[in-house]
Amino acid sequence: MTSGSAYPSTLHSPEQMRAYRRAPLVGRWSVASGRAAWWTWRSLRRAERDLKRDGVHATVTPPPSLPAGARRGVEFVLRRTSPTCLERCLVLQTWLAAQHVPCEIVVGVARDADRVRAHAWLDVERHDAVALGYSELHRLPPP
Repeated sequence: MTSGSAYPSTLHSPEQMRAYRRAPLVGRWSVASGRAAWWTWRSLRRAERDLKRDGVHATVTPPPSLPAGARRGVEFVLRRTSPTCLERCLVLQTWLAAQHVPCEIVVGVARDADRVRAHAWLDVERHDAVALGYSELHRLPPP
């Protein structure tokens, strides 16, 4: 039941995502990068707690007003911690929405010989090698 559209998100245009990705990165040790990293770390901890309590209805507090280039801090924390796929998606979805790139979280399932596996990814990651192995089951709208 995977979407067949050429561009997976209907919430933003390809140009919005390209503009976000082309934004110049802030310095590795800049205040903006540090604030983004701190927000990401706190948000991951809260997402972990709230997912246990609220399930897929958990939400993440929006980040402070930061330039898109502060994503360097977000990516730093996500690479160096071990969030679940759903925790990672909740944080990235909230970050991207604050950068005017709203995305949906896609929850999918795959069946092996003796078990069913679940995975979550952002709709803009549809062509990710891991996501391709799953069938879409549900979408969570942005905050």
